[in-house]
Amino acid sequence: MRKHVIRLTLSILAVLVPLGVVLVSDTSPQLGLDLQGGISVVLAPTKEAKSDALSKAVDIIRNRVDSLGVAEPDVSLQGDNIVVDLPGVENRDKARDLVGTTAELRFRPVLQVFPPGFADATTTTTAQGATTTTAPGGATTTTAPGASTTVTTTQRGTVTAGQAATSTTAPATTATTAPGTPPVTLAPDVPVPPAAVPEVPPGACEPKVSAVDDPTKIVVLPFRDTDEERKGTLHCLGPAEMTGEAVKSADARFQSGWGVTTKFTAQGAEQFNALAAKYYQRQVAIVLDGIVISDPTIQAQRFDRGEAEISGNFSQSEAEDLALVLRYGALPVELEESQVQAISPTLGRDQLRSGVAAGLFGLGLVMLYMLLYYRMLGLVIWAGLLLAAGALYVLTSWLSQAIGLTLTLAGVTGIIVSVGITVDSYVVYFERLKDEVRSGKTIRSSLDRGFARAFRTILAADLVSLIGAALLYFLAVGSVRGFAFFLGLSTMLDIGVSYFFMHPLVSIVARNPRFARAGWLGVASGLGAKGAVA
Repeated sequence: MRKHVIRLTLSILAVLVPLGVVLVSDTSPQLGLDLQGGISVVLAPTKEAKSDALSKAVDIIRNRVDSLGVAEPDVSLQGDNIVVDLPGVENRDKARDLVGTTAELRFRPVLQVFPPGFADATTTTTAQGATTTTAPGGATTTTAPGASTTVTTTQRGTVTAGQAATSTTAPATTATTAPGTPPVTLAPDVPVPPAAVPEVPPGACEPKVSAVDDPTKIVVLPFRDTDEERKGTLHCLGPAEMTGEAVKSADARFQSGWGVTTKFTAQGAEQFNALAAKYYQRQVAIVLDGIVISDPTIQAQRFDRGEAEISGNFSQSEAEDLALVLRYGALPVELEESQVQAISPTLGRDQLRSGVAAGLFGLGLVMLYMLLYYRMLGLVIWAGLLLAAGALYVLTSWLSQAIGLTLTLAGVTGIIVSVGITVDSYVVYFERLKDEVRSGKTIRSSLDRGFARAFRTILAADLVSLIGAALLYFLAVGSVRGFAFFLGLSTMLDIGVSYFFMHPLVSIVARNPRFARAGWLGVASGLGAKGAVA
């Protein structure tokens, strides 16, 4: 008896305490497009496209939309079309322009790198018309009146180290590299030029992100924020020297470490060789959508077979992401809007109210029937459903904040369907108790034995539901995935509630003689055995 009381108490506290925190903190589930309104854009490729190219386009569009601050945009493939649902979007014209833009992958020389916090740490003093700028680490740049500022990218403390780009095919001669850097082969009879830095106009390189990523001008762009160590780093970049059209293919490979093998087109190889000769032993940034994806240092002057190996401290996922960016550049396919639909939040609220009303009406009929059929045990079902609803609200609210989970009408439908699964679990247990009691056993002796046998059936039924929900989630697209997710989540909650709440509560109630034999409402009457002994 004691273990049932402990189990019941812990299960109730495990739901009520988080629920209280959620309510006090005013946290609530994030509503989807159909419930709070927004815009839905359908993009269709202008010509036949491969599935991996479309998948990459979906990833790029999702990253772009995230920059708008849209909570959990739904970007999915439906056939060959890309459907972009943007719930709660205020600037709809900007969103429409952003999702369909085919940006350009660019290769830009790195003129200067500003570490995180550079702007705050930099000091400037002026004496007799001259300007001296001191950066973190002790590096200084002095500009006399009327003189142009020369920016260096090799002084310790002012330059963030980048990945090394080395030739995989160049023959023969070996160049001397910095300590810890693997030897790099160079083409024969090619002189090694100094690492010249082009003259930068005064004020062109300031630690402030440029408003426009103009390929013909010097710009300052941020490094990708997926790299925690370099998040907040800014790059001052020269005009674009190449675009992604020069890249033929790129693949992530593991040799001594993860890297990216890049192959260029015939024309692209010529462009890259010219770039390598011009910026030998200097960093060249790979830029997409105004973000520096990588900034490798060119360690060879010529790449005879049109191949280059970009290596560095890459993880597998980072290498694969860089390969995808190089392979497809920006959007790998040209898209056009085939349909744009504005969703009214009023319509969504009306649909939600209607759906909730229908669900509550159906739930009310079910609960009334359970009360009439199982008497006091019907009240156990009511309590169990309320506890499961509280747990579901807490999880949905928390997941909305943590991973941007969105509750849509399809998800509400999944929750309503799961109510039937939950009620079935109670019916299986109560019917098993009926069989045990009718065979001559007491209610007390039937509880644990009946639950042990009933729980196997409950577990098997819930696992079937979970398998179906998982298959729907991974194979379906769009709103069907929301239905599958909430159906699966509710089913998993049913398993926990059945074990930690239903059985302990029934055991406590049924062991009490007053509840067991309380006339029409008693447990014995609900089990169809009025003369049963508690």
